[in-house]
Amino acid sequence: MTNSQTGPESANPTPPAAPQLLRTAPAAPERLKRRHRVILYGFLLFVLAPVAISGWYLYARAADQYASYAAFAVRSEDMKSSLDLLTGLSAFGGASSKDTDVLFEYIQSRGLVKAIDGELDLRALYARPDGRDPVFAFDTSGTIEDLHKHWGRMVKVVYDRGTGLIELRVTAFSPEDAQAIARAILAHGTTLINRLNAVAREDATRYAREELERSVERLRGARRAVTEYRSANQMVDPSAEIGIQTGLISALQNQLSEVMLEYNLLKDSVSPDSPQLKQLGRKTEVLRQSIDEERLKFSATTSVGSENYSTLVGEYESLMVDLEFAEQAYIAALAAFDTAQIEAQRKSRYLAAHIEPTLAERAEYPKRLLLLATVALFALFGWSTGTLVFYSVRDRR
Repeated sequence: MTNSQTGPESANPTPPAAPQLLRTAPAAPERLKRRHRVILYGFLLFVLAPVAISGWYLYARAADQYASYAAFAVRSEDMKSSLDLLTGLSAFGGASSKDTDVLFEYIQSRGLVKAIDGELDLRALYARPDGRDPVFAFDTSGTIEDLHKHWGRMVKVVYDRGTGLIELRVTAFSPEDAQAIARAILAHGTTLINRLNAVAREDATRYAREELERSVERLRGARRAVTEYRSANQMVDPSAEIGIQTGLISALQNQLSEVMLEYNLLKDSVSPDSPQLKQLGRKTEVLRQSIDEERLKFSATTSVGSENYSTLVGEYESLMVDLEFAEQAYIAALAAFDTAQIEAQRKSRYLAAHIEPTLAERAEYPKRLLLLATVALFALFGWSTGTLVFYSVRDRR
């Protein structure tokens, strides 16, 4: 059989020979291609070079800047009346949002920059004497527009509209200069608030003052009319004149009654041709005539000033009514003016600084590490974007 005839050689067959490996020479290092060199040179030019130049300038040329901090608010102190104090409804102090808005804009205005420049010479304070820092220092040949722009870099204002607080950070090349500028800002802000307060008081009292002036003129006119009337009619008081005239008529009537009584008593005891009786009769006629003449003064037009007493008294009373009304209007206007002044004094506004301008002990600016990291970040971002654009354009070809 086949299995039985198989010998030892068939049981241990010889393995096949292993194939021989081909020996090749080692590969030479690949040379940088042109696009790789462009990317490398771009990294050196647009990333490393700006970072190196910025770092050199920040640490070798940039001047130290010192910061002075201040914080303040516009307060409105409304003094309440005694009734409010008793009822517990009084409240002292409150922020005036409109005045704070005006102050916030004023601190950043060109007018304030010009005013402080005239006082402290900001151009000299913001300029380096050695001229080694053209980036952060101010060029003294710049215009007021340039100085105002530089002011925006050196003075930072933070306004919290919810609380009405204003925080101020002023930087300069020396601690004393920064503190002096901050104090000047507070001084000008106080002047502005005082001016606004004066304008508000003037507005509050202007209408009351105008009404008072009109009432004074009306009172003067009424008194002048009464004086002219008295001079024209030669009477101090027509009412008193009428009282005197009425008293005179009453006295004449009393005398007439007595004479008539005496006449009636004599006529029965003496003859009609008696001289005494005739005298009493003439006296009676004279008294009646006098009474009639005095009564005519109240109705005739031939009395004083060609006018009767009724007309004179009517005109005088009309003038007195005008005078009384003018006096009452004057008293009311004077009271309103006094009240307006008191109210204006009660509502006073002032600038309250809860953090006075500080004096720095070390330089805080410029933030060299932060600025250097920012330059590096933007440079790297620009280089990466340029590289991606380069490869994108290359792949489309």
